[in-house]
Amino acid sequence: MPGQGALSVLEPIQRPSVADSVFEELHRQILRLELPPGTKLSEFDVARALGVSRQPVRDAFYRLSKLGFITIRPQRATVVSAISERAVMQARFIRMAIEVETARVACARLTEADLGAIERIIVHQEQAVARRDPAAFHDLDDQFHREICERSGTGFAWETAREMKSHMDRVRYLSLSFASERAFEEHKQILAAIRARDPDRAAEMVRQHLSRILDQIVRIRAENEAYFAEES
Repeated sequence: MPGQGALSVLEPIQRPSVADSVFEELHRQILRLELPPGTKLSEFDVARALGVSRQPVRDAFYRLSKLGFITIRPQRATVVSAISERAVMQARFIRMAIEVETARVACARLTEADLGAIERIIVHQEQAVARRDPAAFHDLDDQFHREICERSGTGFAWETAREMKSHMDRVRYLSLSFASERAFEEHKQILAAIRARDPDRAAEMVRQHLSRILDQIVRIRAENEAYFAEES
């Protein structure tokens, strides 16, 4: 039949598996401290709460354990891991290396349409700050940084940073009670530098922005000592 072979060139549609969906939901709840460090988890309870079988929960637990977010202890309770300050600093190092360079690339590559799209994220962030909505601000913060990477043609680098930066995210989320306005202002400065096609300033603004965690973690740890791992 005419055209019978046309579909052979199409890529199959990729849909998230049940295990992926379970992983994403648990990952989200851990990063937002809805499941704080020390929370006990069971395959049975999670499967019942999410309306799935135990196998995808088991798969999600394994992925989360490899990332360092839960500790699986055979014959004992599985628990949400404490925040590792060492892992936070390692994540910052990797994210800094990627995003500082991406800011330079963005100055050369972003179009007016790209800049307008990122500006709209800034507007939504301002609204989230005004509403005192940390969950929305956190999501928009991620979107801001991801869009700069993807629109600069370095989305592959964002994927590299995404899993590592998760170790920063619990600390970042805790910081939003006192630091969201400053983060918002720094986002505006980063975008302004990119719009001005000033790669040195854009890179420096990103460096300063991602360095705030060095001071913030001291305050956050003092206020939430039980959330942190004891490390030598």
